[in-house]
Amino acid sequence: MKFSPFHMERWQSTFEHRVDFNLTESGVHPLTAAELLSYAAAPPDLGAVQLGYGQSNGSDELRALIASQYEGATDRSVVVTTGGSEANFASFWQRAGAGQPLAAMMPNYMQVPGLEATLGAKVMPFSLREDAGWRLDLDELAQALDAGARTILVTNPNNPTGRVLTPSEMTEIVALADRCGAWILADEVYQGAEVGDEATPTFWGLYDKVVVTNSLSKAYGLPGVRIGWIVAPDDVADELWARTDYTTIAPASLSDAMARVALSPEARPRILERTRGIIRNNLGVLADWLDARGELFGYAPPDAGAICMVRYREGPDSLDLAERLRIEQSLLVVPGAHFGVESCIRLGFGIPESDLNSALERLDMAFAAVAC
Repeated sequence: MKFSPFHMERWQSTFEHRVDFNLTESGVHPLTAAELLSYAAAPPDLGAVQLGYGQSNGSDELRALIASQYEGATDRSVVVTTGGSEANFASFWQRAGAGQPLAAMMPNYMQVPGLEATLGAKVMPFSLREDAGWRLDLDELAQALDAGARTILVTNPNNPTGRVLTPSEMTEIVALADRCGAWILADEVYQGAEVGDEATPTFWGLYDKVVVTNSLSKAYGLPGVRIGWIVAPDDVADELWARTDYTTIAPASLSDAMARVALSPEARPRILERTRGIIRNNLGVLADWLDARGELFGYAPPDAGAICMVRYREGPDSLDLAERLRIEQSLLVVPGAHFGVESCIRLGFGIPESDLNSALERLDMAFAAVAC
């Protein structure tokens, strides 16, 4: 087994706290603990939380709050994890035992495809087509399934493009999966962070072989709480819970308590309203900046998430460009190469507006020198 590094996470983990401006984050500016508690109808006394092991699949109350977001789910359908990464890892691990290729939407967050590569498994991509505004190539998915893939990885809303699948595309994915009995692993971590008013529909309930992952990191602006979750058929959820015995064992007790606040009926809509307000405002700032420089950049506006995949028309390869921006401008962006897309960078725009403007000014001043 040859280890396959998770290049984007290595890039972020190494440098995100070592630059003046970080445009690699895909969520919105995080809440403070005090801001989160201010949304609660009756804030809990976090000082009274016992710092022992909590219920290892998440407290009953937290699992019930999560289940209430998914029609037909119960608290038994839910496994609470330490962040969305553990949710994805456990879900992948359970499916990897099938020994079959993975059909993976591309471009994508590369955690699961990277794990597949580490284990020597075959990844069969089906594309979001940039030349069609990141529309889905369903023919490629059908071909992957015909070639033996029995797990379909979908990230919806998508990372890095911010694209949301249409209801008809979701229906087609389910129909193709049903035709051969494939499972759908749906990473829905940006659900709730939409530019428009309608929330992204979940794959849960469309088909009986669906595993959904999500977390508080992106749409809720709470990455430091480190709470994610899996929603799956009850028997599968039991299997996934058992796998967390090998990873983190249990979510942190303080994090569980804070997650109950975030997902409470009083707090959740207010948090998501804040998130959407930041995204709508800052996307306007970014779009104005990009539109004024159309000779340099091309982009499709995202449907959700504080991320935008931007193509630059001239310049070095994306790894070199990103490194030069980091060193010369103390500005961190994600190179498109981390998603298998060259001559692109992913810009995160969820930071405070004043910081975003400053970062774009720095990119503006640098680009003539960098893209040459």
